[in-house]
Amino acid sequence: MLFNIFVPLVDAFGPFNLFRYLTFRTAGAVLTALAIAFLMGPRVIRWLRSRQGEGQPIRSDGPESHLARKKGTPTMGGFLILIALVLSTLLWADLRNGFVWVIIWVLVGFGAIGFADDYMKLTRRNPKGISSKVKLLGQLAVALTASFGIMWLTASPLDTSLTVPFLKDVLINLGWFFVPFTMLVMVGASNAVNLTDGLDGLAIVPVMIACGCFALIAYLCGNAVFSSYLQIRHVPGAGELAVVCGAVIGAGLGFLWYNAPPAMVFMGDTGSLSLGGALGAIAVIAKHELVLVIIGGLFVLETISVIVQVASFKLTGKRVFRMAPLHHHFEKKGWAEPTVVIRFWIIAVVLALIGLSTLKLR
Repeated sequence: MLFNIFVPLVDAFGPFNLFRYLTFRTAGAVLTALAIAFLMGPRVIRWLRSRQGEGQPIRSDGPESHLARKKGTPTMGGFLILIALVLSTLLWADLRNGFVWVIIWVLVGFGAIGFADDYMKLTRRNPKGISSKVKLLGQLAVALTASFGIMWLTASPLDTSLTVPFLKDVLINLGWFFVPFTMLVMVGASNAVNLTDGLDGLAIVPVMIACGCFALIAYLCGNAVFSSYLQIRHVPGAGELAVVCGAVIGAGLGFLWYNAPPAMVFMGDTGSLSLGGALGAIAVIAKHELVLVIIGGLFVLETISVIVQVASFKLTGKRVFRMAPLHHHFEKKGWAEPTVVIRFWIIAVVLALIGLSTLKLR
């Protein structure tokens, strides 16, 4: 909004030229989202406590310590993230950019599904929430519309194509298979973040790390000079997503202030589904879907641990891990919760650095 208001007035007032720069507006988005989250956090948490009573239902089959330490903590903290993130994006992004609206649609759409799931958990006092089929159908519907929006906004031949890390000249045209592929990326990323969100601060920091990486990737992909130098595909308009990523980082930092151990509020599906879906959509727009698998490798590991656990139990009756997702396995082994969280953050940083190396290793 500020870009659209002030840039046309540059000739009348030179300092307004600052709003042309993505770096300035990205920094503004970070600070604005952080300020909104800080200011609204206590009020939102008080409101959630007053509405939820006993707080989020805790899994009876989970680590025993959770029943004692986490009981009564309110959920739906993702609502705070979404408010700060969307408001900051609307304030600092170029609202003529269609990609920005696609990401907002994914955030709101997946966030609404997560909100419904959290609400059902609270009203039924059951940690399962809405049925998996209903949740998946909702995610697929949001991802389907977002996929068509991305195709329409992306110039040919990138509109239906897949790039491959480390290979500068390879461009795989998926045709109409691009739609189910991008839906898989968005829905997969959404559920992967959701599975990771099981300990205080565990999910939000890797999300911020990944968004920091994709802020850089989007900026470089959207700039013809930098993309040519790095020999990556130039995606006109993708640079504006750096502002959205900045808003995610700011909102995430503000939320982490209240989610740090011991958490005053949980993110809930409202936050994890929306942030994961948006991260997947950003990767699709920037044409770095496969790099997301590396940068978001922690989320991939958590998801694989669940798949392996379920498959092993159904086929052999035995469990590979003491408990899935993976972070609970290490809790069951005796690791303290902060130890698990911080070590998983370190893994996320290492994977992010490996993912960023694909920008130059071609």
